[in-house]
Amino acid sequence: MPRKNRADNAYYGWYIAVTLAFTETISWGILYYAFTVFIHPMEAELGWSRTELTAGFSLALLIMGGMAFLVGSWIDRYGSRWLMTIGSILASLLVIAWSQVTTLPMFYLIWAGIGVCGALVLYEPAFTVIAAWFVKRRSTALAIITFAAGFASTIFIPLTDVLYQAFGWRTATFMLGILLAVTTIPLHALILRRRPADLGLLPDGDPLTLEARPMPVSLSLSDALNSRFFWLMTLAFGLASLAANAIRVHFIPFLVDSGIASGTAALASGSIGIMQVLGRVIFAPLDSRIPGKIMVAGVFALQGVGMFALLWGASPLTIILFVGVFGAAYGAITLARASIIAELFGSAHYGRISSVMAFFLTFAGTTAPVGASWLYDYFGNYQPVLWGVLLLALLATGIMLMAKPDATLRRKFSETESITAPIKTATPGESSV
Repeated sequence: MPRKNRADNAYYGWYIAVTLAFTETISWGILYYAFTVFIHPMEAELGWSRTELTAGFSLALLIMGGMAFLVGSWIDRYGSRWLMTIGSILASLLVIAWSQVTTLPMFYLIWAGIGVCGALVLYEPAFTVIAAWFVKRRSTALAIITFAAGFASTIFIPLTDVLYQAFGWRTATFMLGILLAVTTIPLHALILRRRPADLGLLPDGDPLTLEARPMPVSLSLSDALNSRFFWLMTLAFGLASLAANAIRVHFIPFLVDSGIASGTAALASGSIGIMQVLGRVIFAPLDSRIPGKIMVAGVFALQGVGMFALLWGASPLTIILFVGVFGAAYGAITLARASIIAELFGSAHYGRISSVMAFFLTFAGTTAPVGASWLYDYFGNYQPVLWGVLLLALLATGIMLMAKPDATLRRKFSETESITAPIKTATPGESSV
C-alpha cells in the first residue's frame, strides 16, 4: 500500500501523543506526586497519623485499579475524548476540595474520587489511545508520552514544596487544582479524537481504503486470561509495583527523618523523574533488540539494586545511587509494561487486557504506602520497610526469569503470515469523539 504523501509529523496521531505527553505530566504531578510533599504538614496540622494519611492515597490507587477495566472497555469502543475531559474536570474540583478538608472521612471521600479520576486520565487510558492510533510507530508514541511524564516528579515535587513553603499546604493545594483545570481540561476536550478511521486514516497515518490490508496477530481477552504467562507476568509486575510504591511515597519522609532538610529531600525525590526519562531513553532502543521477558527482569533487578543502596543510610552517595539506579528502573518499568503487553497480545483488545493487569498490580500497590506506614509506626524507623521492598523486587525478578510463554503465546509467536482484514471507509456522519 502506498504511503501518504505528507510527512509523518502531520499525522494527527502525533498531535494526540504530544497532547497526552503534556496532560499526563501535569496530571501525574498533581494527582500522584504532590501528595508526598504534604504528608508532614498535614500530619502536623490535622493530627492524623502517617498510616491514616497514606490510607487515603492507597484508597485512591485501589479504586483506580478497580475502574481500569471499565475505562479500558469504554475507550476500546467509544474513544477517550469526553471520558478524559470529564475526568480532568472532576479531578480539578477534588484537588480544590482537598485544600479545604478538615475531617478524616471527608479526606477519604475526596481521595476515593481522585482514584476514579486517576482511572480516567492517567497512563491506562492514554496507552489505550496510543494503541488505537499507532501500530508500527507505537513504541515511539509511547516513548513521547512516558519521556515527558517522567519529568512529572522532577517538576511538581519541587514546585509543590516551593508553593507549600510560600503559602502553606492548603493554598498550595488549591493553586495546584486551578493549574490542573486550566491546562488539562481544554486540551482533552479540543485535541483528542476517537480513532484514525474518523479522519479517513489507518493507524500510523496510511490512507483509509476499501482494500484489504495485513493486520498484526492479536489475542483476545479470553486468550490472555487463559495464559499462564500472563498471570505470572501480572504477579511479577504487581510485586514490583508494591515495592516501588512503598519507597516512592515514603522517600521524602525517610530523608527528613534521617536529618535531610525538606527542600533538599523534595529536590532529591524530584530528581528521580530525570532518571526516569533516562531509563526510558535507554529502554526504547533496546526494546526491539532484547527479548521482552529478559528486559523486564533486568529492570526489576535494577530497581532492587537502587533499594539496596538505601540500607546503608541517607548519605549523599547512597541518595545519588538510589536516585540514579531506582529512577532509571522506575521509568523503564512503565514503558516496559505497555510495550510487552502490545508485543505479546496485540492491539485489538489492548485496553481490556492491560486493564486486567492494571487492576491486580494496582490492588497490590495500594497496600504498599499503608503497609510501609504500619511498619514505620510499629518499629519506629524505615529499616524493615527497606528490607521488605528489596525482597519484593528480587522476588519479582525471579518470577519473570523463570516464567515461560505457554502454548497460547507460542502459537502467536509462530504466526508468520498476517491476518487479512477488510477495511471500510468511515461514513461521513460517524462520530469523532
